[in-house]
Amino acid sequence: MAEIVLIRHGETEWSASHRHTSYTDIPLTTDGERQARAVREQLAGRGFAAVLSSPRARALRTAELAGLAVTSVDDNLVEWNYGAYEGRTTAEIQVERPGWNLWTDGCPDGESPDQVGGRLDRVLARAAALLPEGDVALVAHGHSLRVAGARWIGLPASGGGLLRLDTATVSALGHEHDRPVILRWNTGGAASPPISRDPG
Repeated sequence: MAEIVLIRHGETEWSASHRHTSYTDIPLTTDGERQARAVREQLAGRGFAAVLSSPRARALRTAELAGLAVTSVDDNLVEWNYGAYEGRTTAEIQVERPGWNLWTDGCPDGESPDQVGGRLDRVLARAAALLPEGDVALVAHGHSLRVAGARWIGLPASGGGLLRLDTATVSALGHEHDRPVILRWNTGGAASPPISRDPG
């Protein structure tokens, strides 16, 4: 059965320093480009009926280096809009707002968890409709893809907070006995085995 394959973009200067990066279009670092090339090895032998990407340059460049031909750019795949918290770290934010949690509180002048969940629900519905044609790849960002994982298995968007996702990793969503499941999560790196279609 076909899968939805989630690919997080490679490292940027801001992701390396844990700064929230949404609409600021930061390029991949040298390490990020190396990571993105390693994704090609993770996807060895896989073909895709469709490759949907965030419009951000870091996602599009990751797709290019991973050997993926983007068939559609989807604005719903952009990263969580951090609003007033763009470019800041969680530790910095919590100094002025103790106990702040992105996954439950959202961001002032940005998006709430439910708003992000609504966007990713639309992406998942689009991807699911393409599955009869084959595997579908989504190339995007850490928090947006974590929300996609949570929503696929019926959790609220806040459930993405329980799904760590590193840069330039590959995950897969699919079905088991007709139920939506996470098949693989947060795999990546040149040393990891290729992502096969056989979960066993």
